[in-house]
Amino acid sequence: MDKEQIKEEILGMGAKARVAAHALAVLDADQKNAILRAMANGLRDRADEILDANRKDIDAGEANGLTEAMLDRLRLDSSRLEAIAVGVEEVAELPDPVGEVLDSWTRPNDIRIEHVRVPIGVIGIIYESRPNVTSDAAVLCLKSGNATILRGGSEAIHSNRAIASALQAGGESQGLPEQAIQLIPFTDRESVRVMAGMDQWLDVIIPRGGKGLIEAVVSQARMPVIKHYDGICHVYVDADADLDMAVAVSEDSKVHKPSACNALETLLVHRDIAESFLPAMAEAFSAREVEMRGDEQVQAILGSAVVPASPEDWDTEYLDMIVAIKVVDDMAEAITHINQHSSRHSDCIITKDDQQASRFLRMVDSACVYHNASTRFSDGGEFGFGAEIGISTDKLHARGPMGLRELTSYQYRIRGSGQTRALCATT
Repeated sequence: MDKEQIKEEILGMGAKARVAAHALAVLDADQKNAILRAMANGLRDRADEILDANRKDIDAGEANGLTEAMLDRLRLDSSRLEAIAVGVEEVAELPDPVGEVLDSWTRPNDIRIEHVRVPIGVIGIIYESRPNVTSDAAVLCLKSGNATILRGGSEAIHSNRAIASALQAGGESQGLPEQAIQLIPFTDRESVRVMAGMDQWLDVIIPRGGKGLIEAVVSQARMPVIKHYDGICHVYVDADADLDMAVAVSEDSKVHKPSACNALETLLVHRDIAESFLPAMAEAFSAREVEMRGDEQVQAILGSAVVPASPEDWDTEYLDMIVAIKVVDDMAEAITHINQHSSRHSDCIITKDDQQASRFLRMVDSACVYHNASTRFSDGGEFGFGAEIGISTDKLHARGPMGLRELTSYQYRIRGSGQTRALCATT
């Protein structure tokens, strides 16, 4: 199919999504929850079809040389598919943000004003690898009253098609509007370019994937983009830290799930406790087979246990069992380093000094800032939001873990009794 045909088809999907969005906006919470439960059953009813499709993707991935880690992210089985279906039902149990009155007041002329949450409208989501994202994105958008256009990666195209079809078919049995969930059948770059340019139909676009994908979307998008850039996360161990706690929190931040965007990548250590802390930390990291890359001061303390860090290490998201370690003179230097090298995702201080911690939390310019807790808690479920669409490193309009509320906008609803505004007198 040539570029013009791809463009025509995707623009047609956008027009249909706008119609679906208007229909979704008037559904109440009970209607949406019934649709979500039917969508979960739709996944179960078509389990064999989805798993057959997934096997095609796995076979293609093996033939194309995907790593075992990538294949594991791609692979579905009965238990994983059931977990996806249960996840849909869990979204049905979450509070519906649509219609929430954020504020209300009455003006002196008796006009009543309400500030109310409403759906965004049509959300475009571009993502890679994991087929469960097809379900996560679709159901979160549905619960928040939004139509969605999904564009997954080529490695999961068969799985994504089968999941999207099952969700739409299941939901329609309980009143899901037609074309509320649409999956773009193309996986080439042209489809990304067309989506990024269709601001007449998409209200916002959310890229989930590697830095190259996100930068491509940002450079082309004609509508707002909610970005999730690198997770270059830091833990700073202050002079007044509980050293056992510092080892435990740093270890968890790094090794609990090193491929996650909220995993520790750079460890900063105050000079005054470096000689007592670093050997204990190195022992814990070595036991978990974490490669340590340190600056000159770290090398002087740990010797051959650490390899020299390069300037690039301070700006690298490893997503692997690798950590960069740097000794700093004080917290001011730690904050300066973080604000210069962090991706504004998640950063932590370990200290018993509450005043130092408060200063750190105020001055570090990241979406999530921690005192004495693992950065691995940057997650919608851990924050009590339920499911999440991703973790935004933007400041507008969403920041940090994005749950249902972050998939809404707001409007002002004004009620009067015939009030008019007279023209101002002129002299």
